[in-house]
Amino acid sequence: MRLLISAGEASGEMHGAALIAALRRLLPHHAKTGCAGDPGLECFGVGGERMRAAGCDTVIDAHQIAVVGIAEVARHLPRIYGEFRRLLREVDARRPDAAVLIDFPDFNLRLARELHRRGVPVVYYISPQLWAWREGRIRQIRQYVKKMLVIFPFEEQWYRERGVEAEFVGHPLGEVERPEVGRGEFARQYGLSPEKQWIALLPGSRRKEFAMHFRKLEETADVLGNEFDYVIPLAPSVHIETWTQQRPGTGGVYAQMTAASPGAQARVVFTSDARASLALSRAAVVASGTATVEAAMMGTPFVMVYRVSPLTWTLGRPLVKVPHFAMPNLIAGREVVPELVQSDFTAEKVVAELRKIIPDGPERERMLAGLAEVREKLRGSGMSAADRAAEAVLKAIG
Repeated sequence: MRLLISAGEASGEMHGAALIAALRRLLPHHAKTGCAGDPGLECFGVGGERMRAAGCDTVIDAHQIAVVGIAEVARHLPRIYGEFRRLLREVDARRPDAAVLIDFPDFNLRLARELHRRGVPVVYYISPQLWAWREGRIRQIRQYVKKMLVIFPFEEQWYRERGVEAEFVGHPLGEVERPEVGRGEFARQYGLSPEKQWIALLPGSRRKEFAMHFRKLEETADVLGNEFDYVIPLAPSVHIETWTQQRPGTGGVYAQMTAASPGAQARVVFTSDARASLALSRAAVVASGTATVEAAMMGTPFVMVYRVSPLTWTLGRPLVKVPHFAMPNLIAGREVVPELVQSDFTAEKVVAELRKIIPDGPERERMLAGLAEVREKLRGSGMSAADRAAEAVLKAIG
């Protein structure tokens, strides 16, 4: 079976890699070596390192088109359009049996239209957040998508009420457990102080998100002070060499001292393991997105933050229809974690919220109980979300 898979950012391509592995397990004659040319399953499309490791021929590298914000997309349109046309040439040459599109709606909904014109059945895995904004896109979904596989329970009914065949397959992070790495081992690996409490800072997986959030998070570390160590897990799409220099003798671990406030010199260490960084930290500051679900699954109290360009905010804010930005808040139906968005995202306000949840007390206990509720709603039973999604894909495309 030849399958086109398109995942345009770090979280999506992680789920794409898991889906490919599940498809290989479920296909009757799946190959053992995992190469893209195996007789059981041939995959090509849009993705990154994880999907390549799973055996997908990534015609387009995801980080080349993962641009966030209305204004930012406009600036990069020529390059994105060029990559889009290149992908369509591959579609015409390879003629896939079906396509699985993962989130990333600005790119993937246009791709769905072109695939529909070519007679390629489309399954959409991980819904665009149409229930939050741009609901008008539901017409495209109805016309071009054969089946929508959703990862939040409320989405299945939402789509069915609007005439789209949908199935809740569970959240890919719902079965995630806390990493087994110990605090001492992690401290030795990254040069952290085991005597201090750690604060995790997650700026986002896209390069533009990282750029918009990183400096504010550094300021947060300076204001909060050197009472803590700070860990910033990096997505594969973010190359920290553009921000700081590699510290010699640390085996690829990056670190730097910030000193925006006299005498503060808060220690910021970059890691490659988001879940361990979250699980071992006392609290976290997390950019809106999939990482907020990871923080909930790790049971780490956190503050959600987010910024976009002023133009993107002005154009996009009136279109947002939901009462919350943080996914755990949407799942719970109330504010479990505080949200500091746009002008509210300042170091001083972040620190004020952190000071409520770092020490033991009613504020921390209330948030921990809310995050436990979110975890319960996301956890599936039996098969993993990737296996359930793979079965749904195979049934949808016959």
